[in-house]
Amino acid sequence: MSAFVSTRSTWYRSVGAVFAGLIANAVLSTATDLLLVAVGVFPPLAQFGHPESFSDSLLLLALLYRTFYGVLGCYLTARLAAGRPMAHSLALGGIGSVIGIVGAVATWGTWTSWYSLAIIAVTLPSAWLGARILQLRQSPALS
Repeated sequence: MSAFVSTRSTWYRSVGAVFAGLIANAVLSTATDLLLVAVGVFPPLAQFGHPESFSDSLLLLALLYRTFYGVLGCYLTARLAAGRPMAHSLALGGIGSVIGIVGAVATWGTWTSWYSLAIIAVTLPSAWLGARILQLRQSPALS
């Protein structure tokens, strides 16, 4: 019975770790979007569905901070995971890839294609990097 409880507890912790990284990424990205709207860098929220409102440089800015937050979210997932931090981080990366693909399909032909493809392209490397940073921080210093 205790093995079952332990397995279930580990499973909950795994799901919680992935969910925490996903939520951290979403909250940070949304908060940055809102901040950039408030300071006048991004167009008003009412124009978010209109691709002509976003120059390539604004989309590049969004890609950069979303990539950073992706690494951070995957680092958090790896840190909170009960075991196998890289696997958990890559699981979050897989979820992010699916979300990116769904977004690209839904907006194809109406939104800037390079941005959608770039979001998909950086997701798994960001997941790997987040877990790798954790591994490097936890390994003893080499002398």
